Amino acid sequence: MSAQEIAVVGAGAAGLGAAKHLLARGHRVTVFELGSHVGGLWVYGNDSGRSPAYRSLHLNSEARVTGYRDFPIPAAAGLYPSHTAVRAYLEAYAEEFGLREHIRFRSRVTAVEPVGSRFEVTVEGAQPVAFDRVVVANGHQAEPLHPPFATDFTGEYRHAVSYRSPEEFTDRDVLVVGAGNSGLDIAADVCAATASTVLSARSPVLVMPRMMFGVPFARVLAKVEKPWMTWPMRRRLREELTRAVHGRMEDAGFVTPTEEAHPSSHPTLFSHISWGRVSVRPGVTGVSGREVHFADGSSAEFDVLIAATGYTVDLPFLAPELRPVTPDQVRLHRRIVHPDHPGLAFIGLFDVNGGGNIRMMDWQCRWLAALVDGEIDLPDRDAMCTELAAEHRAGSARPDTMRAALDLPPKDYQLQLRAEIAAAEERRAARV
Repeated sequence: MSAQEIAVVGAGAAGLGAAKHLLARGHRVTVFELGSHVGGLWVYGNDSGRSPAYRSLHLNSEARVTGYRDFPIPAAAGLYPSHTAVRAYLEAYAEEFGLREHIRFRSRVTAVEPVGSRFEVTVEGAQPVAFDRVVVANGHQAEPLHPPFATDFTGEYRHAVSYRSPEEFTDRDVLVVGAGNSGLDIAADVCAATASTVLSARSPVLVMPRMMFGVPFARVLAKVEKPWMTWPMRRRLREELTRAVHGRMEDAGFVTPTEEAHPSSHPTLFSHISWGRVSVRPGVTGVSGREVHFADGSSAEFDVLIAATGYTVDLPFLAPELRPVTPDQVRLHRRIVHPDHPGLAFIGLFDVNGGGNIRMMDWQCRWLAALVDGEIDLPDRDAMCTELAAEHRAGSARPDTMRAALDLPPKDYQLQLRAEIAAAEERRAARV
């Protein structure tokens, strides 16, 4: 297939992976990056304004299963590398594959519009430029999702996106709302400086350990979980293993989930709870000034409320009809291709239970490169829409939230992509 002109929006892990695989196949790629660095959210203090990285941030998945398949994260970076190590890794990836010369830094994309069979990309201060395809890889952890009571709190309100380090909260009473990985990280980080730290967990959560028997917990799960196990069996197994390390969730103030839920993990939170540095309360039912009311009938006053309540997908350069995310679904074939505009692709528009996002992005980029070269055939629009409708019905029992919509099962999804990539490689080999 002849070389195509392809625009990539974003020079984080997703955009770098897309550029690398498309360039390797001879396509002409231009990457538009809002800031002046590669690395996206892993750049602490990124001048793009789109990085939520805090000073203590580390990967929450093991390095050896997280990096690009053909460019492993160095062993020297540790089992769970810091944001500094991940940034250095992404910079090394860009250098190794000659990506920098294809990146236009400080380029804010303001519009991506289909024009016939192509797309016009407009960068702030410049005329539109036509491309054969566009890959959107700008991430989805930059635009905060605020809780409904945010404006009712008269103390200092912050969203986790702006949290950086604990020193500014010294000797203050702090409430962290949300028991996802960011909320756990922030509570465990800030509690060493505060007068008191309370973590509010609205939903049941299983906070799994990061290590067990001297190895990453995911390795233990990989040994004991079997493909034939049903989800209730896996849930019970994870619950028992977690109890062996952390005890019962209820003893710490959490509620153990009985349905499938997004997992969380943390290496030190339960130590802080046992030391009295962090206490756990249920969900917030209301706010009156600086007083916060909880679902168990208790209330307390706080100086600071930090909302670790997630993010909303931010695609301001796309017209509403081109945005593939609804409150309860991501309408993309294989989570990559827009069914109405097959030349418009998205990399990284997902959350993976258990981490390993960069590795999954790498599989997406490989699949996309094979598609662009005609080695993978897309179903027609009607078939894609029928498949997406079936996926939506199958997931109808999930919570109606953005986080639930972005979730995907890592093993099944990866196997699906790998099988289609392998079939494409066999067809390519047969033509040679």
